[in-house]
Amino acid sequence: MMELKIGMKPQVGGVFGGIRRLVARTSLVLALCPFALTVHTVAALADTTPPVVTGARVAGDEDRTRFVLDMDTQVTPVISGLANPYRLILDLPEVTFSIPQDVGESGRGLISDWRFGLFALGKSRIVMDLTGPVSVDKSFFLPAVDDQPARLVMDLVRSSPQDFAAFVETSRSVPSADSEKTASKSDRLTAPKNGDKPLIVLDPGHGGIDTGATSAAGTHEKAIVLEFASLLKEKLDATGLYDVHMTREDDTFIPLGRRVEIGHELAADLFISIHADSVRQGRKLVRGSTVYTLSDKASDQLSAEIAETENMSDVIAGVDLETGPGEVTDILLDLARRETRSFSVYFARTLVNELKSAVRLINNPHRSAGFRVLKAHDVPSVLVELGYLSNEHDEKLLISDEWRERMAGAITEAVHGFFRPRLARQQEAASQ
Repeated sequence: MMELKIGMKPQVGGVFGGIRRLVARTSLVLALCPFALTVHTVAALADTTPPVVTGARVAGDEDRTRFVLDMDTQVTPVISGLANPYRLILDLPEVTFSIPQDVGESGRGLISDWRFGLFALGKSRIVMDLTGPVSVDKSFFLPAVDDQPARLVMDLVRSSPQDFAAFVETSRSVPSADSEKTASKSDRLTAPKNGDKPLIVLDPGHGGIDTGATSAAGTHEKAIVLEFASLLKEKLDATGLYDVHMTREDDTFIPLGRRVEIGHELAADLFISIHADSVRQGRKLVRGSTVYTLSDKASDQLSAEIAETENMSDVIAGVDLETGPGEVTDILLDLARRETRSFSVYFARTLVNELKSAVRLINNPHRSAGFRVLKAHDVPSVLVELGYLSNEHDEKLLISDEWRERMAGAITEAVHGFFRPRLARQQEAASQ
């Protein structure tokens, strides 16, 4: 990592262009006069209600395993596979999962674990972790009969690595939520450029099928960070000094590579990824806020553990990791990456100084590791761990309005400090 020399401050350079707004998942908007609600309208609204999953279970053994979803409406899944690790993906139209979030934690037979959630615009996904290669022996839908709900049934049998690899290759040719979302990504950036204001991208981690860390009380990281990012955006917007965008504004999954792309496509001047992780060891001891920057080697064991956890987001959501962009070796891009890391380190130090007087920090609060979401070569980027959901004291703070106000205020002040030289130059130029 290229460190700044003592006494030197990087000058946050020119105005980045291409400002557009990330469009959130849309909901049904009604434009009805008070007396226009008719039987036909009610019927139309009923047709837009997503199917509901009311139950789920796994049965069988390591030779044959059956997966069953109880549903109120028939749906047709798109089934695909991913290797390294072995996973089976069921892409569905958007459905409502009226089942406990932890229902998939007790796998059975060929399914070691499974999870579910919103994956993309109008798409839900189920990801199954497999004990080894499998094949789909049959998949069918049973209509409701008497007191039995409709059921989506899928039977899995043991297979060979070669056969599973062939299945993965074949399933890649089937349109999926990944390809549809990527194809429409240009539609997400719609807002016009807003003058010369610095552009900031806030990145609430996880979302949708990827819940992130979960506390002992059941608090999900994806909800905590989205609420905080929304509050921080409000504070930054209120200053009138910045254009602020979010990688997600609802409970939608965004792949790590796509988060980086959003910062690049918006030509962001600063990218802040927001998390509230959990640790496996030292739950009672590890607490406080942490600021991470990118490095090729983790600064310590805890940083390596956190980076490993965060970098698993795409695996959890069933994203094909082989489709991500490769490393670029162009010398000019490498120089840009070095300069960007310098800006990132400068903002991290500025942020730590502001946080010291506002919230509790972990020991050595500026750390570094190989976080994939920080790898934009042209956007200064940091990852902020608000606290650790594995610690009960931190969890209480993370859901406290008073604490969140202090934290958001401190980050806002750090942003002011980072952009102050640039804003001063712009004011000076405007007055001449």
